[in-house]
Amino acid sequence: MTTIIRATLKDKELLAKLGKTTFIEAHGKSASDEIIEAYVIKKFSIEAFEDELKDSNNVFYILYYNEKAVGYSKVIFNCQHSNILSKNITKLERLYVLEDFHSLKLGLALFDLNCQEAIKNQQSGMWLFVWTENQKAINFYKKVGFNAVGYHDFELSPTHYNPNHQMLLLF
Repeated sequence: MTTIIRATLKDKELLAKLGKTTFIEAHGKSASDEIIEAYVIKKFSIEAFEDELKDSNNVFYILYYNEKAVGYSKVIFNCQHSNILSKNITKLERLYVLEDFHSLKLGLALFDLNCQEAIKNQQSGMWLFVWTENQKAINFYKKVGFNAVGYHDFELSPTHYNPNHQMLLLF
């Protein structure tokens, strides 16, 4: 059974654990172990999630499968970008599911919930960045209707950037 809940401050430890694991699964080979480790320590700490959860612009959802947390998402409503003309647009900043659960297609349920919430908040669409070498994620986003509209260098460290597609889905 699949359940999705909106995360609160009490979920910061769980999100930090999920965040670290899923980021390493998705991006662990995109840079040296040292760069990935430093990035994860900085961006996926309990304190980092606490700060993000306290910011009312950030909305997190946790995906449970058979009562086990297996993924999470983060969206930011009304998050404009210079490549996108729409004003009421949502940034899908994170959508991660543990690798062992990819075959169950649970990410689609999490994605659909994020779209429903964006529509409820009068958003005209959704945009995101996706690593150009993460073909599985790119295929997923294309399948649900996203199109590439730009390019972004994602900073993992002051000396390492990963190339990303910027993708857009209009509702």
